[in-house]
Amino acid sequence: MKKIIVSSLLAVFVLGMFSFVSLAEAAVRVKGYYKPSSGTYVAPSYRSSPNKVKYDNYSSKGNYNPYSGKKGSKGW
Repeated sequence: MKKIIVSSLLAVFVLGMFSFVSLAEAAVRVKGYYKPSSGTYVAPSYRSSPNKVKYDNYSSKGNYNPYSGKKGSKGW
């Protein structure tokens, strides 16, 4: 019985590590910059990796941005 419990806990831990890695790979850091037209500074941020799938972006409904904590509001 102990082996089953230990194996289950190990499996949950390993799966949790893989989900963290996939989240880390899904983010792209955007450097801060100045807008030349207004001279306004735009702070650095993170965005989801570019791809052709519209529903996995941080801004899509049902998703959230783990860095800002904001919920997605765009419907495609």
